[in-house]
Amino acid sequence: MRILIAPDKFKGSLTAVEAAEAIYEGFFRVFPDAHFDRTPIADGGEGTASLFRENMQGEEVRVPAHDALGREISATYSWLPNQQTAVIEMSEASGLWRLQPSERNPLHASTFGTGELVAHALERGAKKILVALGGSATNDAGVGMAKALGWKFFDATENEMEPQAGNFSMIQRILPPPSAATCEITALCDVTNPLLGPHGATRIFGPQKGATPAMIETLEMGLEHLANLCHIQLESDYRNIPGAGAAGGMGFGLLTFCGASLEPGFQAVARLLGLSERILSSDLVLTGEGRLDRQSEHGKGPVALARIAREHGKPVIAFAGSIEGSTEAFDACIPIADGPLLLEESQRRAGELLRAAAERTARLLRISL
Repeated sequence: MRILIAPDKFKGSLTAVEAAEAIYEGFFRVFPDAHFDRTPIADGGEGTASLFRENMQGEEVRVPAHDALGREISATYSWLPNQQTAVIEMSEASGLWRLQPSERNPLHASTFGTGELVAHALERGAKKILVALGGSATNDAGVGMAKALGWKFFDATENEMEPQAGNFSMIQRILPPPSAATCEITALCDVTNPLLGPHGATRIFGPQKGATPAMIETLEMGLEHLANLCHIQLESDYRNIPGAGAAGGMGFGLLTFCGASLEPGFQAVARLLGLSERILSSDLVLTGEGRLDRQSEHGKGPVALARIAREHGKPVIAFAGSIEGSTEAFDACIPIADGPLLLEESQRRAGELLRAAAERTARLLRISL
């Protein structure tokens, strides 16, 4: 039997590589003679840069930057010298993981640090930049990034403004930099949400970044004002493009301020890893991530993987720390918890729980063979 093991990360608990190893160990105990293909995946969010680096003889570049609250940090991106391509994860500088829960405030969080990484890659001579969206602490539609790249934002009295989402309604004029970078930039999206509305950046992702109901209204009005200004002054309007709402509107920002294109992150990863061919040569596909919920249907890796497997007639089993909503994309969906657990304990024991769940599932499969 040929088994493809291709999980995404279990956020806050396991990297995709660690998750693949845990699933492998569980299945190997039951099927030691099977052929295992361990291929961790990403969907354009966290973990994407390392996948490209490991599969394309890349190197890690470390540079000084700023986190979402403006504190000095050291951040990295992947450089692929043969392609003169940079792969940047916006979560690296502007990620939620860098903030304590009490610090989360999307009214003040900025993507300026991500812009610093893009600027560094441009100075390095990048011909192409991939920006992996996901895991952000921000809701600023990439305005902070734009400032780092030379864009300026002014209020009604022509004072240059600090481009934070909380004061977007005060912006009256947008000034582009003297010259635009001649570089192909692609945003890798792990979701298909638009910028505004009930399925937009603020209402769907704002609460996990610390937005209160009052903040959500302020943020939504600010983004709408910004989109209207861009439409009038820059003659661009990307608010309704699928993926524009990714990472707090970073998709919109890259389209507007960098002339970028959007590509489903999983599509780029699948092409890199040759996933379609790997699935075709397998008898069983095993995947998973920390949480399977309604967001999983909008471009997340395990569901996208399952759809390819279904096209090839291959069964797919998914493992998850928690499951909410439909799991119809999979032939079976297995929660890894073996009893009532607090989130902290579940995260701490994630590797152990995933390994045990994989072994239980393998034993059930063996009975049916």
